[in-house]
Amino acid sequence: MNAPSLDPDLTRPSQNGVYFVGDADLARLATTAAHEELAVRRTDLAGCHGKAELLRRLAASLSLPADFGHNWDALADCLRDLGWLPAWGHVLLFEHAEALHRSAAGDFDILLGVLDDAATFAQDADRPFFAFFTGAFFHERESQTGGHPWPHS
Repeated sequence: MNAPSLDPDLTRPSQNGVYFVGDADLARLATTAAHEELAVRRTDLAGCHGKAELLRRLAASLSLPADFGHNWDALADCLRDLGWLPAWGHVLLFEHAEALHRSAAGDFDILLGVLDDAATFAQDADRPFFAFFTGAFFHERESQTGGHPWPHS
């Protein structure tokens, strides 16, 4: 997704989803999202090797409510109701995801599914919701998906 013509329009919920991008793309996407008055949250996954650490990092980076249950269902519930992050749409940026992808592929895939479900839920409510991932594995996924968002159909 290095070419600007491939970037999704962050103001269009019809383009909501989970995307894999190059490292250099995150700054541009963050700037675009902020310009459109979307909430932007970054999560650094460097050295993250499993579900417990992932959920701790998400709780911190997303400022999840104090009663967040640190499980997949609780994360899904929180991402469907982002009332504590007031904005008309949300952009989540995930850096350095390769460690999690390599050491806990199942957890990584569950995270992608939770985020994809949240994007669909937001689309149904006509709210922008995007998740962007970077990491060394991006090039593997890009070659597998032709640069399309996850999941590839």
